[in-house]
Amino acid sequence: MVRLGLDIFLEKGYKRVEGQRIGLVTNMTGVNEKLQPSIDLFTEHPAIHLTALYAPEHGIRGDAKEGQEVSSSIDAKTGLPVYSLYGETRKPSQEMLADVDVLVFDLQDIGSRYYTYIYTMAYVMEACMEYGKKLIVLDRPNPVSGLNMEGNLVEPDVRSFVGLLPIPNRHGMTIGELAWLFKKEFAYACDLSIVPMEGWKRRMYFDDTNLFWIPPSPNVPVVDTAILYPGTCLLEGTNVSEGRGTAKPFEWIGAPFIEGQKLAKVYNDKKIPGVLARPVSFVPTYQKHEGEICGGVQLHIENRHTLHALRAGVTLVETIAALYPNQFQFIENENGKYFFDLLAGTKRLRKYILAGEAEKYIEEGQQELGKFKKTRKKYLLYR
Repeated sequence: MVRLGLDIFLEKGYKRVEGQRIGLVTNMTGVNEKLQPSIDLFTEHPAIHLTALYAPEHGIRGDAKEGQEVSSSIDAKTGLPVYSLYGETRKPSQEMLADVDVLVFDLQDIGSRYYTYIYTMAYVMEACMEYGKKLIVLDRPNPVSGLNMEGNLVEPDVRSFVGLLPIPNRHGMTIGELAWLFKKEFAYACDLSIVPMEGWKRRMYFDDTNLFWIPPSPNVPVVDTAILYPGTCLLEGTNVSEGRGTAKPFEWIGAPFIEGQKLAKVYNDKKIPGVLARPVSFVPTYQKHEGEICGGVQLHIENRHTLHALRAGVTLVETIAALYPNQFQFIENENGKYFFDLLAGTKRLRKYILAGEAEKYIEEGQQELGKFKKTRKKYLLYR
């Protein structure tokens, strides 16, 4: 059984912060093995003085959609102030930290660099460094294991809140390990300590831990979603639905101009290890193609251990682009920039896909992963 950093902190780690004012960065994923929220556990603990809450994307209780700004508020249950870290500011201000001495970070990451929680942590680290606050990170599992890595490192000209730092698409690190990496490699040099888990092995996927899976967003309902996410998240940067507004986000991929049977056959003929495509038809309830019938495919994981999720996703984008060159598009914003490039961490992949040479991106990423693997080795807490 895996014991979370939260449980260990409440059992004995709290002693290091007795008598100090505590701010908690958390949301609906911050629960213990019995599904008790860390907010409640901190509030009820006789030796913990909780004075403020901090909310990432999706809000403190998980009721905000992706990309929706979160407002600061008062928590109805505890009466504590909730400061938004996904609204007017993404880094805590000096005023937001005025009533705390120590920040505690307790969020469940999903193991992919596109996910904003890890950059919320980076901004919290920066604020703690600037304003002299301590930070304690309560470690949680990487749900897609801590062994495999996929992708390239984010290039400087495409950094954003879905790729703020040069780490790969699938990084193979826990949130605590990432915190050490951020501090030592990227100069987020705050007063940092990590409360490690007990019993977690790098080979474990989340469903190996005997813990309950709490969706870290409405669009990551199950562990399989997180496994495919490093690849299928790239569809967000195109005019093809990535399945938001359906029962299978990041598994159902389609658009009104796609013929599912044809796409499934061509994709399966490429024999991507660990995954099979099945033709589907769906109607998104919001976002892209809302209310329209979309043809497409569902990606089914045949073998998670042989699956290279990024290759599976990139190949799917390339296949759709080749089959539907007159309808498929990469989405541009008002400034002529491509969100796809921010997700990919490079402008090269978009060009490779249009040229039918996407495998070059995978090959080039392997070289970058070799360098990252040597760097991250210094910060691994579980061997």
